[in-house]
Amino acid sequence: MATKELSVKDKLNELYSLQQIDSNLAEIEILKGELPMEVSDLEDEIIGLETRITKLQESIGDIESDVNNHKANIAESEMLIERYNSQLDNVKNNREYDALTKEIELQKLEMQLSDKKINDTRGGKEVKESALAAAQERLESKKADLDNKKVELEKIISKTEKEEAKLKKQSAKARKSIDERLLKSYDKISSSYRNGLAVVTVNRGSCGGCFNRIPPQQIIEIGVMKNIIACEHCGRVIVDESFDGE
Repeated sequence: MATKELSVKDKLNELYSLQQIDSNLAEIEILKGELPMEVSDLEDEIIGLETRITKLQESIGDIESDVNNHKANIAESEMLIERYNSQLDNVKNNREYDALTKEIELQKLEMQLSDKKINDTRGGKEVKESALAAAQERLESKKADLDNKKVELEKIISKTEKEEAKLKKQSAKARKSIDERLLKSYDKISSSYRNGLAVVTVNRGSCGGCFNRIPPQQIIEIGVMKNIIACEHCGRVIVDESFDGE
């Protein structure tokens, strides 16, 4: 049995109905606003801050390890100097005395070098500890922001999820009955505009999408619905204003 060819009016009716459903879905997305993106951005930022904090903590740990090593070197030099000083009392000749004196001077130089490295390292540690404190403070602030945004988004989702699911089913069902070529044109036009409007009504003699004037003859053609008429300015499909009442 052959499928009955739909009239132009029926085709326009189907397109307009789909537009109404999709516009309602768009309103739900507008209600959510930038919240989903803001939540995602905050989650990414928190991961980045946690990574930075871990690296700073590891770096501070390495600095503390270096400081402990330098302190151990100083303690060892002090012990050697004490030993060499006690040996000076028992030297038998100038050669032994000179050798011990040289060793003592070398250990003193080692101690000075270790002291300098400790001071330099401590300066770097203070900088990193300051950066760590700032990063931890920022992390806590971002976590609080994320919690608030999630609560706000969850409230909106809980209010709209049933309606959104219902509209999505209606949209999918409506799409099945629309001619494939028309549907492709609808999707192309819809994706071209921020408000997603691909089908609009005549509004006081103008296109309901771009608000440019429609020639009187074309308004008559739109009214009789013998052909699908597109706005010559924005490309949107224009239907008679009576569709609003329907």
